[in-house]
Order: sequence, then structure tokens, then C-alpha cells
Amino acid sequence: MNGMTRREREVTDINEIIKILDSAKVLHLGLVDGDEAYVVPMNYGYTLVDGKLTLWLHGAKRGRKLDLIRANPKVFFEMECGIQPFEGEIACKYGITYSSIMGRGKAEIVEDIEIKKSALSFLMKTQTGKDFEFEDKMAAVVSVIKIDVSDFTAKHRPAPKMG
Repeated sequence: MNGMTRREREVTDINEIIKILDSAKVLHLGLVDGDEAYVVPMNYGYTLVDGKLTLWLHGAKRGRKLDLIRANPKVFFEMECGIQPFEGEIACKYGITYSSIMGRGKAEIVEDIEIKKSALSFLMKTQTGKDFEFEDKMAAVVSVIKIDVSDFTAKHRPAPKMG
């Protein structure tokens, strides 16, 4: 990815990255629709193994998002958490604290029922902090999208020190 403009806000500590992944809850998925961008908010799950981030999404068995992934599997994503407005003495000193992750990857529509069941478990663990198991028939009625993340950056903007 292109370099981050505000390098001092970059998050590189894997434990802090995991906190963002566990807290954000909604991922904004960017897809390409011909010559236009298409962005859809989605719940997600993730796995992070040896520094390799994989995102797991689920949804209806058919629709625009799946059609776009079939036509062009390149995706971009963004998620944020810890949103908190703060005030300043003048207009340009107002702002918002946040933590975010953004990156790109390649999406794949998963057909294998065992992988779908695992993906749904990852999603529920991320969303609720609880472990769930899925039966074949539960996984069969939804689509599962796997995103192999090629690169990502994480960022944190703290509130300014007052005084």
C-alpha cells in the first residue's frame, strides 16, 4: 500500500492490532463495479496466523456483492473503533479519536462446507467473544467470503493533550 501520511499514528504492535480487530465489529468492504466503486458494511470474523490476516464474511447466497467478487476479486476494506469526538479552542482543533485498519486483498467465495462452518465460528467469535459450532444445514444457507489480505495498515489517533 502507499505510505501512511501520519506515520506517528501507525500501529505496529500485534496485540494492539488484535484489539482493533476484536473491537471494530463492522468492516466496510470496497468492491469494483465496472468503473464505479461499491462499498458495503459487513460483520466479519478474522484469523491471524503467523502475521497473515484472513477475513471471513457471510451474507445471502446471491446478490450484487457476490456478482462483483466473481467479476473482480480484488477488494479493499476498512474498519474502525474507539470513535470519540473531542473539542478544541478553535474549529480546526476539534476532531475524533479512533483506531482503524485498512488494507487490500483477494476475495474468494467459499464452497467447502467444512471451511464455511469454521468461518462462521470465526465470525461469531469476533462478533460476540463466544464459541459457536455450526451444522452443515446452517452453513449451507449462507454465502461465505474469504479475504486473503495481502497488506494492511493500522492507525490510532489519540485525543490531544489538553492544557
